[in-house]
Amino acid sequence: MALMTERTLVLLICVQLLVLVLLYQVSYDHETAHYENTFWKSIAIATKINKAIRAVSHYKQKLPDCPRTSQLTGGPLNISFPLWLNMKQVEQKHLLVRRGGSYSPPNCTATYKIAIIIPHRNRMEHLTYLLYHLHPFLQRQQLKYRIFVIEQAGNYTFNRGKLLNVGFKEAMKHENWDCIFFHDVDLIPEDDRNTYICDLFPKHASIAMDKFKYRLPYKHFFGGVSALTPEHVEKINGFPNSYWGWGGEDDDIATRIKLNKMLVARPPIHIGRYKMISHKRDKGNEKNPERFQLLKNATLRWEEDGLNNLEYILLSKKNNHLYTNITVDIGTSKGLQLYR
Repeated sequence: MALMTERTLVLLICVQLLVLVLLYQVSYDHETAHYENTFWKSIAIATKINKAIRAVSHYKQKLPDCPRTSQLTGGPLNISFPLWLNMKQVEQKHLLVRRGGSYSPPNCTATYKIAIIIPHRNRMEHLTYLLYHLHPFLQRQQLKYRIFVIEQAGNYTFNRGKLLNVGFKEAMKHENWDCIFFHDVDLIPEDDRNTYICDLFPKHASIAMDKFKYRLPYKHFFGGVSALTPEHVEKINGFPNSYWGWGGEDDDIATRIKLNKMLVARPPIHIGRYKMISHKRDKGNEKNPERFQLLKNATLRWEEDGLNNLEYILLSKKNNHLYTNITVDIGTSKGLQLYR
């Protein structure tokens, strides 16, 4: 409905301008008395059109607020990974999503504004499946949202924490989001009652993955999918930039939360369920042999390793149909590499 309203406004304005131009042209071809009469007729028509525009605009502004708890969610979901699926087919399925992967409920004003940050490299198949499931999942929750895919350029060692920091910085340039979801590309939520909104404390959403037999692998686990307000992110100085390769950065984040005297919020274990897309370990994302030593020093390092020492080069920003793709050079452990 909101989309149709905007189109109606544009159409009405165009009609108004066309009527004024045509009537003005006709009036020039007649005598002065008739010109005056035509002029006032055009003013009357323009006034009526303006009233219609104001009425439509007023209607648009008066959309009711969306409920805090959506009535469109249905609970457990049937998650599948069709072999025939491609990104073009997913795009055709989600015509209400605007370029850049943004969406607002058409029949009500969203209560929450959410940004989804997905670190990514060489995982287009996984991204296709995630977007196939995630867009309708978020829409049933009646959220205003935008999906950002942060792509690491080059073939150097992957750095999830640094990409999450980049995603936060770039997403906040678009909107003052209420909540930021940091989302691994290979995890699909299995229950749409797992609401993608923030809590009083940082939230760990993926509490029960099929990989771990739907149990929390250890008490302080904070990996996979998490949600923080912008204030939470700033308070913990974002994510660590120093973890190159797989492992350790999510435990570092949990340490930062604890050091800042915050608890971790979690959904019930039967709701916070996720299915992981099976895959082999990526080249360039091997286990980080330094992760345990870095974790030992996390309490000493967190105030100097994060948002406040983040360096990257923005290579491109593209508004694809289903997501905003941000490609960045985050360099290596030895410094930035230029890909321009």
